[in-house]
Amino acid sequence: MNPDSKIYIAGHNGMVGSAIHRNLVAKGYSNFVLKTFAELDLTQQADVEAFFETEHPDYVFVAAAKVGGIVANNTYRAQFIYENLMIQNNIIHAAHLNKVKKLLFLGSSCIYPKNAPQPLKEEYLLTGVLEESNEPYAIAKIAGIKMCENYFRQYNDDFISVMPTNLYGPNDNYDLEKSHVLPALIRKMHLGKCLEQNDWASIRKDLDKLPIDGITGSQSETEILTILAQYGIKIQSSKFKVQSSTTTLNLEPSNLELSTLNPVTITLWGTGQVYREFLHVDDMADACVHIMQNIDAEKLYSKPGQTHINIGTGIDLTIKELAEIVKKVIGFDGSINWDDSKPDGTFKKQLDVSLLRSIDWVPKVDLINGIRKVFENYIKKPLTNSQ
Repeated sequence: MNPDSKIYIAGHNGMVGSAIHRNLVAKGYSNFVLKTFAELDLTQQADVEAFFETEHPDYVFVAAAKVGGIVANNTYRAQFIYENLMIQNNIIHAAHLNKVKKLLFLGSSCIYPKNAPQPLKEEYLLTGVLEESNEPYAIAKIAGIKMCENYFRQYNDDFISVMPTNLYGPNDNYDLEKSHVLPALIRKMHLGKCLEQNDWASIRKDLDKLPIDGITGSQSETEILTILAQYGIKIQSSKFKVQSSTTTLNLEPSNLELSTLNPVTITLWGTGQVYREFLHVDDMADACVHIMQNIDAEKLYSKPGQTHINIGTGIDLTIKELAEIVKKVIGFDGSINWDDSKPDGTFKKQLDVSLLRSIDWVPKVDLINGIRKVFENYIKKPLTNSQ
C-alpha cells in the first residue's frame, strides 16, 4: 500500500473497522472510501457491486460483520449465518470483479473445532466439530476464509484472511444481551459499584447512554432495580445505604467501609472456568496493517493447511480470573455468583501465534492497562442523545 492508495474499510464505524482506520491514519494514509450502513447495505449484492464499480478501491479490509457474545450467537442463529455470509460474499466477489489489488478478511477464533488441541494452530481448521452455541457464525467465517483462498487459487486474486482472538477496546458493544464477555463484565460491575454506593446519578447516566430493554435513566428506582436484577445485578438487602454522594468514576478500590455499602451481587453466565485470550483492538489493527503490507496470498497459501494468520497474544486466562481483574480495576466490592446452568462455550481457545511472530509482530498493550483505559473511555462517553 502507498499513502495515496484508495482504501475501503467495510465496517469502519465498528470497533474493529474504526481501529484499522485510526491505525492507517496514524501511518499517513488518507485516501479512504467509507460508507455507513445507511449509505450502503452490504447484504444487498446489487448495491455492493455498484459501489465497487463506482469507487474502484485498491485495497479492502473486510471488518463488517454481525457479531455478539454467546447469548447473541445462540439466540440469533439464522441472522448470524445469513447476514455474515451475505456481507462477505458480496464484498469478496465484487472485489474480484473490480480487480482490487488486495483484500484482507477478518474472521474469529470460533472457527476452530471445539476440541482442537491447544494452542490453536492455523492448520486445525476443519479438523473437528464446532462449538454448537456459535456454530452458525463460525460456519460463515470459515466460508469467508475459503472464499479468499479459492479466489486466489482460481483467479490469482490477492485475498487473504486473519483470525483475531477475543477483542476489546474503543467502540465496543456494551448491550448486556448482545455484548461479548469483557464489555459485559465492565458494564455489570460499573452498575454494581454504583448500586453499592447508592449512586443513582451515575446509574441514570449509564442507562441514558444505553437503555436496557427500553429502561432509561428517567424511570423510577424500582423499575431500574427490576431490570438490573433481570441481568444479574442485585442489591441483596436495603439495610445499608450510602448517605452521601460518592463518585464512581475513579479506578481505585473503594475507600468506603464495607458496612456503609449496599450488599450487591452480580451473577455471571457459566462456571467461570473456561479460558479466553484477549487482545486490545488497537493491537489487532496494527497487526492487520502489518500483514496487509508484508504478506501476500501466494506466500500465505504456499504451505498446506495455511489458509489464514492467527492474531493474538498467545496468552489466556479463565473468565473467573478476568472477572477478578475487572472487579479490581473498577473497584466493585460486592460478590460474584456463577450460574452454571448457562453455557460456558468452548473450554479453551488459545491461539498459536508462531506464524504472526515469524513476520515480526508482537502486541504492545497489556491486559490490565488495556481494561483500565477501556473503562475510563466507557464512563466518559457522552450521552447517546447528545451525539
